[in-house]
Amino acid sequence: MKSFFVAIEGPIGVGKTTLARLLQPRFKAQLLLEAFEENPFLSDFYSDRSRYAFQTQMFFLLSRYRQQQAIPSIMAKLPVIADYTFGKDALFARLNLEGDELDMYGRLYTVLADRIVAPDLVIYLQADTDALMARIAARDRPYEREMDRDYIARVKAAYGRHFADGGSTARHDASSVLTIDTTELNYVQDDGALAFVEGRIREALGVGAYQQSLPQIEEVGLAAFRPAARAQAVPPQRELQGEREPEALRDFLAANEAVSRVGSLLVGQDAGSREDRTAHLRATLEQALERLTSLADSVGVDLSHPSA
Repeated sequence: MKSFFVAIEGPIGVGKTTLARLLQPRFKAQLLLEAFEENPFLSDFYSDRSRYAFQTQMFFLLSRYRQQQAIPSIMAKLPVIADYTFGKDALFARLNLEGDELDMYGRLYTVLADRIVAPDLVIYLQADTDALMARIAARDRPYEREMDRDYIARVKAAYGRHFADGGSTARHDASSVLTIDTTELNYVQDDGALAFVEGRIREALGVGAYQQSLPQIEEVGLAAFRPAARAQAVPPQRELQGEREPEALRDFLAANEAVSRVGSLLVGQDAGSREDRTAHLRATLEQALERLTSLADSVGVDLSHPSA
């Protein structure tokens, strides 16, 4: 697999770090995670944004720049998946700073941005404000407990404006942007949803084998992964044979992902001793068989009896 640099972006609480961690083993990549907890001003910023915005922003700018400088050396060995872009710094600066502080920040940002490697692909994750607030509450970071809903809505809108023009205000941003709505896409608990996201990324990057999505996925979109109203997710005229509810699409994607893992083992993409690879192959084949059986059940096919 050729080396590449993928950056995941989106508003606070959308699931950037979670997705980066889930994708890392699938692409055998090095993670580059934002060190937000190192910022000594962050907690004060959320309690008094106008007073601590400049200190917070300048610390983030220099910290992110230092991290991003390591990307070329990492890419010489491994692909890189980051849970932020350098451009987010300017996005938040425009949101939180004004006047002389914004001018001073802008001059320094321009100098540093010229020295940053552009991602090959930016994955822009979206979610509605209710979903963002629920996820922020669920992770329960102490400094986010008093998070202002209006501020989150402003951040969400700022991201929308930023990507509406392709991130053209930041020269380091990738020209290729993959937008994914995660409002009802649970790639943490649903392997099929994660396989769907991985497939979209591989297709955008042109790396690895990827089987084209079923026609129903293109029309239904992410409704195929919604936990509720499954009977209405696929229009009647597009229903698969029998009942074939949207979970069939989920099972297909999960089975496709499992079979792809078998293929990776067979061509020797997974390192390890012969014994380790044999044990891994057995486990992977069992998982693929389980998911294929689940797919057969969801479409009403009995695999226990051979066809005539």
